[in-house]
Parts: sequence; C-alpha cells; structure tokens
Amino acid sequence: MLYTKPLARLIEELEKLPGIGPKSSQRLAFHLIKLPAQAVQNLAKAMVDAKEQIKFCSVCSNLSADDPCDICKSPARDRHTICVVAEPRDLVALERTREFKGTYHVLGGMISPLDGVGPEQLKIKELLVRLQGSEVNEVILAINPSVEGEATSLYLSRLIKPAGVKVTRIAFGLPIGGDLEYADELTLVKALEGRREV
Repeated sequence: MLYTKPLARLIEELEKLPGIGPKSSQRLAFHLIKLPAQAVQNLAKAMVDAKEQIKFCSVCSNLSADDPCDICKSPARDRHTICVVAEPRDLVALERTREFKGTYHVLGGMISPLDGVGPEQLKIKELLVRLQGSEVNEVILAINPSVEGEATSLYLSRLIKPAGVKVTRIAFGLPIGGDLEYADELTLVKALEGRREV
C-alpha cells in the first residue's frame, strides 16, 4: 500500500471523474491535501449544494436551480422557435453567442445503440408534447455532427415534420466529430445563421 487509507480513497474517488486518470487523480489529491481546510470545505460544500439544488427544468430539461429555468420564464424569448441540443453544456455554448433568442430543449444525450441509449432514454416525448398545440413554427437541431448526432437528427426530423413544424439543422461550420461546447462564438454564430432544413 503506497498511500494512507484516506489518501488512497480520495485518489480512488477522484479517478471516477470523467477525464481523470490515475496520474491526474494523484495530482489533484495531493493538491487538495495542501489546501487550507476552509478551501477544501468550500469546495465540498459547493459540490453538495450543486447536487442538492440543481434539477432539470420541467419545460426544457436544462439544468437549473429554479423551475422553470430563467430562459423558459423569460418574456423576452421567442416562443416560435425551439433549439434542440443534446446536453446542457451545448445550450451554454449557444447562449454565449447571444444570437439565439428562442427557447431550448435539452435531450439529455443522443441516440447511441452501442451505448444502450435509445429514443426512450432521451427527452423526446417531452419535446413532442411541447410542440402539440403550441405556437412553435421552427425546431432547430443543434446536435453535434457525429454518427450519433446524425441518427438523432434524422429520428427527430421524421417525428416532427408530420406535425407541420419546420425542422432545420445548424450549418456545419463545426468539424465532424467536434463538440459544440468547445467551438468559439463566431463559429457557432455562423453555424446558426447557415442552418438548413433537414
């Protein structure tokens, strides 16, 4: 045993985080041990508070401390357009552009049979319920241009078009296989401006 039990447990827990391997978890653990006790308590409290207070918006499924979220309850948002994204971080990336004035719908992932994610695991039914009898006339699919993103976009297009709602997709100013969250604002603005019907 190389580490004392509490340190070994901390390293083990940190390694469970996405993108954190054995070396990174060790580095983080040693960093945390060096911090003043108050700084570690603040971090722990922020993590617990976030877990306890953040929930999904009942309208758009975005992460929020309030229900409905600030975007859904804003009277300034255009209710005629819904931008569908896979994850909350994609919504944040689009909001940073300050160009999109409509509302959003967060699917909670993409269709990926290899990972056991089918349409039933996503917030697709909730989107369809939002469209029924609403004033929405366009759904913009802002989903990553990957194999899973293509499958999800085609699936959604086939469900939404029969309802008489225009379905568009953001332009591919993003590289294939790229993630919205890492794109710069200008690329996202151009992608929104160049969207096309699916």
